[in-house]
Amino acid sequence: MTQSVELLLDDAADAAIRDQWDRLGDAGLPTARRSEPSPHHAPHVTLWAGDRLSAAADTRLLPLFADLGLELMIGGVLLFGPRRWGYVLARQVVVPTDLAALQQRVVEVCGPGYGQFGDGRWSPHVTLARRVGVDQVGPALEALNRAPTELTATVRHARRWDGDRKIAWPLTPP
Repeated sequence: MTQSVELLLDDAADAAIRDQWDRLGDAGLPTARRSEPSPHHAPHVTLWAGDRLSAAADTRLLPLFADLGLELMIGGVLLFGPRRWGYVLARQVVVPTDLAALQQRVVEVCGPGYGQFGDGRWSPHVTLARRVGVDQVGPALEALNRAPTELTATVRHARRWDGDRKIAWPLTPP
């Protein structure tokens, strides 16, 4: 199951992305919104993901996030795919130098993860929906038509997600 290291958005950007999840869901389209709310399900930017992560790596991650304060621009809509089950609909995250450097340090600590997290392959994004069919792309874009085209976010919190145990914990000090 997936293990990951993620950045969490500030309250305003989180609310804006959740609004976009709602727009998609209210239009009867695939959405990242959950029918059963979970304290662990939140808009995020994944820095690293893989099948397993050592306890030593978990410990070595903590100093990377001690003084976290990244300014991010969340840009336009992206489609990843197609895959046999459809597209992933996401919002692009513009990559400032400090974000690229942080992601590289996380990969150095965590080791090889899934291929898209390796050198030059990372495409930072915030997921809006998975399993979007070809016939749903147009309606999804229409549902998002009045959503802000650009968002800014101040990122001060990071977390670890353990998909085996379905739990998350903070990597940033309280």
